[in-house]
Amino acid sequence: MRKLLQFIFKRPIAWLAKKLSSAPHEQDVFQSLDELLKSISHGKSQKGVTQGFNYQQDKYIIFSDQHKGNRSSVDDFKEAENDYLAALAHYHDQGFHFINLGDCEELWKFTPDQVMKKNKLCFEAERKFLDAGRYFRIYGNHDLEWRYLLQRNFFLRPVFGKKLKIYEGLLLKTTYDSRVFSIFLAHGHQGDKRNDGNSFSIWVVANIWTPIQRFLRVSINTPATSFELTDKHNIMMYDWSAKQQNLIFISGHTHKPVFASLDHLERLNKQLDAARQANDGISMAAIQAELQKRKAEYAGKKQMQTIARPTYFNSGCCCYDDGDITGIEISEGHIRLVKWHTVTGGSQRLVLEEAPLDFIFGEIAKAR
Repeated sequence: MRKLLQFIFKRPIAWLAKKLSSAPHEQDVFQSLDELLKSISHGKSQKGVTQGFNYQQDKYIIFSDQHKGNRSSVDDFKEAENDYLAALAHYHDQGFHFINLGDCEELWKFTPDQVMKKNKLCFEAERKFLDAGRYFRIYGNHDLEWRYLLQRNFFLRPVFGKKLKIYEGLLLKTTYDSRVFSIFLAHGHQGDKRNDGNSFSIWVVANIWTPIQRFLRVSINTPATSFELTDKHNIMMYDWSAKQQNLIFISGHTHKPVFASLDHLERLNKQLDAARQANDGISMAAIQAELQKRKAEYAGKKQMQTIARPTYFNSGCCCYDDGDITGIEISEGHIRLVKWHTVTGGSQRLVLEEAPLDFIFGEIAKAR
């Protein structure tokens, strides 16, 4: 009976959950992001920090939206924990900075003490980055409680110690071609009235969605199989980023990975053109096969946007219902969208998209 109910109700429940949990309006999103960027740029340390970095040498991994829970049937993170721990061990050993980009814990469904008690291994893995001076933590809408000093001191300080700081945003600055370029990071809930500290949304998730999810044993976080800009909120955040000067914006929140603003089909077409010009038959065949696969996958999508400026990236999430996690890497002068997934014998890192940062910076500057 449960399987029949899952089949009947999963799609409409996912649609309803999305409607109840997200209501972004462009003016509000733009204003909130403008104010946050301005505050950090002007040194308001309670909002965030500005950090210089060498884009050719420094290394960052950006994960968001773990939604760590209490290991019950409605905990969306528990299936992804092994891949998450494997990824953190890899990045720590390789000298990466870890930017934890919000909704790290699920505090709409669960109490902080439940979450802290059930995720000790993950917190220990994260603390290793903090102890090495390579940890940044941003709060999102589902862990908004960490914005407040009392909650941080009571729940997080016993685990992370006194050095932990939590911000709303982070600004990384580097130099390319004698010009300063910025990478601005925020969770992405800013300006969404149903997510930016809205108590009604929290009540709906805790009292309506969670009991339904527990009974039907369903998750609305489907596997990461497409990386295009089809989400309304992602499009708004791209539109905001495209208006900025020499800036890349990286967010989470939507659980939908985006790489360099372009939808995946458009990027493949560009790669195919380059392979044709180089008369590279092997690459052409591989790209054409991938194009056919993606065209079938994207068939019927109504919101698709071809975009020229590679100013927006989204890290996806760490709670897909197949246990995979996605994130954004910056290393060796490149920016990459990566996926960690379980294979025979352990966890494996897979590069889904990548581009040289100097190419990205050049394209951004050229479009102004």
